Amino acid sequence: MSKIAILTCSLMYISYIPQIIQNFSGNPVGPIQPLVATINATLWTFYGWFKTYRDWPIIISNVPGVVFGFITLVTIYIH
Repeated sequence: MSKIAILTCSLMYISYIPQIIQNFSGNPVGPIQPLVATINATLWTFYGWFKTYRDWPIIISNVPGVVFGFITLVTIYIH
């Protein structure tokens, strides 16, 4: 079950790639959703990291959210 959750969560965040492309095309998306997603993924990553026993499925599935959410935010303002 954890492997399916990792896959679906990662795909959810990887789906930011079309928004990043749209930002580079001069049609920036709104910043609220990627900002909240980045904060959410960061909090879940920290949660998984700082548990007594690191929760690798949570960490692995949310790191793409930190990366792609941040890239989406940056490309909104730098295009």
